[in-house]
Amino acid sequence: MTNKKFAFIDSHVHFYDMQHPELHYGHWQPNGNMPLRELGNKNYLANDFIKDAEPLGMRKAIHVQAAIGSRDPVAETKWLQNIYEETGIPNGIVGHVDLRSSNARQIIENHMNYKNFKGIRDFSYGDYLTNSAFRRGFKLLEEYNLVASIHAEWPDMSKLSDLAMSYPNITIVLDHAGSPKLRTTEYFEHWKNEMKTISELDNVICKVSGLAMGDHNWTIQSIKPYVETCIELFGISKTIFATNWPVDGLWSDYSKVINAYKELTKSFSSFEKDSFFFKNAENIYDI
Repeated sequence: MTNKKFAFIDSHVHFYDMQHPELHYGHWQPNGNMPLRELGNKNYLANDFIKDAEPLGMRKAIHVQAAIGSRDPVAETKWLQNIYEETGIPNGIVGHVDLRSSNARQIIENHMNYKNFKGIRDFSYGDYLTNSAFRRGFKLLEEYNLVASIHAEWPDMSKLSDLAMSYPNITIVLDHAGSPKLRTTEYFEHWKNEMKTISELDNVICKVSGLAMGDHNWTIQSIKPYVETCIELFGISKTIFATNWPVDGLWSDYSKVINAYKELTKSFSSFEKDSFFFKNAENIYDI
């Protein structure tokens, strides 16, 4: 990739077909109580995403688990692999495995039948980052050379740090910049201090994404301190860009997000832009 024309990998997207016979989307059932239920009123498929993103420079995409509550989590990976064969995306698939389960290894191996499968996201439940059963499953990621996608907010960072230090050969991608929820000075300082601790670990990558979830009426100025702090703490080699689409589409449009990040990185060198928007994700996920 060169920077003659702006190009990027979107490292966190979700596709879903509410009519799919094998897939269940627990977070956005239209009759549910989740705040994301609006998404369930219509499907969002690869071609919808291509229409939104390709004109703005999207060249590759990584799909992160959207189906929650399906009987077989591998069904989503199979569906996405077929979509890739038809459309050319998603280039990487991060799928679900219940890492606490006794058959975690078999589920991983079933996912591995699909060439674009690159990582695992397990929201799990309770205080899972320190749970021994979760960790027994987590260590399998090293054996299969898979990337871990982890949701953790600032109060969880010490537990995430311990997990990362316990398994230094597993690459952990922290989703959504640690999911900051508030814009207060006090909250920001807590978040920044905890992010600093985990940024010092070589195997933790910061995915800068999803910042509209914390402030639905976000502006470039409101997200700027979070974006700049992530890049300052983790360094340009350990940060990757993503949109969290179409979830953040509840509060924005795709071009607004892309243009905001182009503005925030306008002083970056070509190398820094290439790394943040494209090369780091390409290397981390081997796509």
